[in-house]
Amino acid sequence: MTDAEKPLDSNSLQAHVATELRLYDTASHAVSRFVPIVAGKVGIYVCGATVQSSPHIGHIRAAVAFDTVRRWLLRLGYDVTFVRNVTDIDDKILDKAAAAGQQWWERAYFYEREFTQAYDALGVLPPTYEPRATGHVSDMVELIGRIIDNGHGYVVRDEQGEPTGNVYFDVASWPQYGELTHQKQSGGANSVAGAPDEAAAVADRMGPSVDAAGDDKYNPVDLADASPDKHDVRDFALWKAPKPSDPQTARWSTPFGTGRPGWHIECSAMSHRYLGRMFDIHGGGLDLRFPHHENEMAQTKAAGWNSAARWMHSAWVTAKGEKMSKSLGNGLSVPAVLAQDSPWVVRYALGSVQYRSMLEWSDQTLAEARSAFERISNFIERAGAALAGTALADGILATDALASNGQPSLEEVTAVSADDLPADFVTAMNDDINVSGAVAAIFTTIRSGNTLLAALAAGPAKGSTTGSTTAETENLRAALLSVRAMLDTLGLDPLAEPWAGDAGNGSAAAGAGVSEHKALDTLITEQLDARAQARKAKDFAKADAIRDALNAAGITIEDGPQGSTWSLA
Repeated sequence: MTDAEKPLDSNSLQAHVATELRLYDTASHAVSRFVPIVAGKVGIYVCGATVQSSPHIGHIRAAVAFDTVRRWLLRLGYDVTFVRNVTDIDDKILDKAAAAGQQWWERAYFYEREFTQAYDALGVLPPTYEPRATGHVSDMVELIGRIIDNGHGYVVRDEQGEPTGNVYFDVASWPQYGELTHQKQSGGANSVAGAPDEAAAVADRMGPSVDAAGDDKYNPVDLADASPDKHDVRDFALWKAPKPSDPQTARWSTPFGTGRPGWHIECSAMSHRYLGRMFDIHGGGLDLRFPHHENEMAQTKAAGWNSAARWMHSAWVTAKGEKMSKSLGNGLSVPAVLAQDSPWVVRYALGSVQYRSMLEWSDQTLAEARSAFERISNFIERAGAALAGTALADGILATDALASNGQPSLEEVTAVSADDLPADFVTAMNDDINVSGAVAAIFTTIRSGNTLLAALAAGPAKGSTTGSTTAETENLRAALLSVRAMLDTLGLDPLAEPWAGDAGNGSAAAGAGVSEHKALDTLITEQLDARAQARKAKDFAKADAIRDALNAAGITIEDGPQGSTWSLA
């Protein structure tokens, strides 16, 4: 597939500040300058969901985190190819489907849709590609063949010399094993892990791997990995023979026997399929560092390909200091959370801290997010009303750049380059996506905007010129545009999709009736525009008639220095 054939997210021009972006790399344990492999383009692969059951907010935190990384890269002007896989076959899917009397593919597709709905509800951009594991079995078989041919994998055979369907990666043949997580082990059948690095120790303390189902640290799910046929305890399954309970539809015939993919092989195959031999960023949750990403890096390189240039991992959502997960019984489903708060509030709560920071989920976290919504939406609404009123008072008709509600258009908001955003916001985002600092920059701009609003509401000072008011209006519009562009970079512009219908007080029911309110606002604004024009033309009879008609319909009109506003009586 050529670059010309690939669909890409893009902004047209690369920002000058793009050269200042610095990102953390798990393998090097260091923050370093980000330099794309291909100038102007970025390839990202993020491990997606294993669609065994409903998503909880622990899953979605990683999606929001890497959506923010992607949005910042877009704002910097990069073309971004973003790949997020779907693991639609594994032991848990098969076992849970059998217990529920379902076809395994039926269950996988049902929960894949739930994950998609959760991503959409929380404003996560759809990936450029979203490949399913089952659609790439031939790629995996080819990859396993390369690993075997290069001397880094072995096929288990029965007493007759026939392949059993179990194929393992030979860790002892790959001296670099452990380079991602710095967990060095001695070889042999009884080898044990050495002291993990600091990040690995944190992961071990916080809770089990996302797929933990047993005591095997190296392969927490695959029962095949407990096989005495393994040469080394660290060896992991590339391909595995089916369990007796596995249906025929979950078995594939290969040169090394009938079976199905091991846990790790799919990501190596699919990242190579869509991003090539080397790409810029591989992302995922912290719990995937080991063994999943360690094994993925080893098998990819052992096949003769380069691994990702940079590995990034988002930290967990915790509840009372403990990792939130289904296996620990403290996972909160996305629908349950959205029943209590609006999607905007939930996204803010999940995404308002730096991606490598643990996020404690609590009533206080949500209360802070609701308060942020109030402050942000209040400023945007008031600033828009003030600008609309100023335009009406000056006899300026609404344009694409200044909508009838005083707001910059969505096109203008998304077109703002990172070079034109406030310096403290840019500095924070370029500092390993420091969202906390970026949010602080947003509220700094809002405070400045509120000062301008107060000055405009007070009217021109005695002896001042019209130019001073014009300057304040222009500064207010610049502040409003900056605030919305910064919010858009974080996926939080309340006037953009999917939040456009999520107004009001930020509660779960806030979206009800919003469409009707917007339609009513459009109709009334037209009448207020006509009334303003009549007053300017000194046709006070017409102006009074419009006001009286609106009052009779239950609409209260308030005239102020910056124009007229309306409310329901």
